[in-house]
Amino acid sequence: MNIFLIGPMGAGKSTIGRMLSQELNLLFVDVDREIEERAGANIPWIFDVEGEAGFRDREESVVDELTQMDEQVLATGGGAVLRSINRANLQSRGFVVYLDTSIEQQLERTAKDKNRPLLNAENPQAILEKLMLERDPLYTQTCDLIIKTDRRHPRGVVTDIVKQLVRQGIISGG
Repeated sequence: MNIFLIGPMGAGKSTIGRMLSQELNLLFVDVDREIEERAGANIPWIFDVEGEAGFRDREESVVDELTQMDEQVLATGGGAVLRSINRANLQSRGFVVYLDTSIEQQLERTAKDKNRPLLNAENPQAILEKLMLERDPLYTQTCDLIIKTDRRHPRGVVTDIVKQLVRQGIISGG
């Protein structure tokens, strides 16, 4: 069983993914952390040196490899759905949960995070709005389940995801 978390930056993919993996006794893997580990550099550095295309190439390779593993909760980066091959790999190799959140919540959660190269700009809200316009249809098309995370404690989100997994027969209730 694989559970893949998709959604915009600040939706809670890493936090919720960690908690969900503990709840389900599965391995937790974060695509962005894996990319950084393999590159020996952080994401802003990769963006600076290789550009977004270079980063997306690395991401595609890591998503392909990681989605072939079993028994995991995988947190993807917000832009992982931009490439059709990533969407296909996520859909065909696991159960995809879209963690949906508002622009306001994203701004709150990412305000102090310097590790988000796409937000290093004059108007982060305008960037988040543009990204959501482009990516929301891709998240929706790719997912098996949509869960809202706005103003919610991660524990409640995890509980909702587990209930849905039981209801849909992905895991057995117990």
